Amino acid sequence: MKRFGRAALYPMAAIAIYVLASSVYVVNEVEQIIVTQFGKPVGAPVTTSGLKIKLPFIQEVNPIDKRVLEWDGSPSDMPTKDKLYISVDLFARWRITDPLQYFLRLRDERSAQSRLDDILGSETRNAVAKHELIEIIRTTRERKPLREGLLSDAAQNLDVGMLVPIEKGRVLVEKEIFAAAAEKVLVFGIELLDIRFKRINYNESVRPKIYDRMISERRQIAERFLSEGNGEAARIRGNRVRDLNKIQSEAYRAVEEIRGVADAQATEIYAKAYNRSPEAVDLYDFTRTLESYKSTLQTNSTIVLTTDSDMFKFLQQMKPRHGRGAGNAKP
Repeated sequence: MKRFGRAALYPMAAIAIYVLASSVYVVNEVEQIIVTQFGKPVGAPVTTSGLKIKLPFIQEVNPIDKRVLEWDGSPSDMPTKDKLYISVDLFARWRITDPLQYFLRLRDERSAQSRLDDILGSETRNAVAKHELIEIIRTTRERKPLREGLLSDAAQNLDVGMLVPIEKGRVLVEKEIFAAAAEKVLVFGIELLDIRFKRINYNESVRPKIYDRMISERRQIAERFLSEGNGEAARIRGNRVRDLNKIQSEAYRAVEEIRGVADAQATEIYAKAYNRSPEAVDLYDFTRTLESYKSTLQTNSTIVLTTDSDMFKFLQQMKPRHGRGAGNAKP
């Protein structure tokens, strides 16, 4: 009898342990729990960690992650406002803030990812279609609209190579997508934390057109720089010639002034030297006349002079030289 009682006690203990294990569950720090009874939620969501109790067998535990989750969309081709197709790849971060609403509408993370694909993809397509291509691709590392400073300097007063004016830039387009999508995902108990463009690439069909446009714009900029360089070179050469002529004219004027002063001083010295006596005056007159003979009379030269010429008066006084080979000289 005692053996029979002990034998019956073991199954009852096992059943009690099994019932107790089915009544207790553990909630860790990274999840929140929805308890369901026959598939319907019972009570409020369990959001605190620890050991919890439920009805065994008829109630089930449905864990829901409360960490920040990742959404990584697939690249998708979509048109911009200027009818250029681009491939856009997005990523986002989200978390579950209302686990009950999330469970009722989506049940699991796979359904949530699928719904995010639809909502974020649709809002991204709408935002891209409302903006020019340059608004989506032009940003700095600080995520501010980037303007082509070199290009604008080169073509300040021209339309050569001017880009479409940037009014928003990529960061504001991302904010538009975030604002529109965040409102739509709230009904699913989801909070959208952030959304960013991960990669934007040109579609294969429009890539040659984009490259041709880039080449054309850069060629126009290069031609603009080349023409400005040629103009600057011509200006520099003109200034060089002008400065050279100015320097030469000033140097010539300085030389002439120095020469004039020197001649005046030489004349003054000569005058002082030869005005000391009548004989000195006659000597000066004689030497100057001989110098003029030397510079004027050359071999086989013919000179026509009057008899009262100052240059002829010394020739008139010359006497014929007697001796061998001497001829008769007549005045």
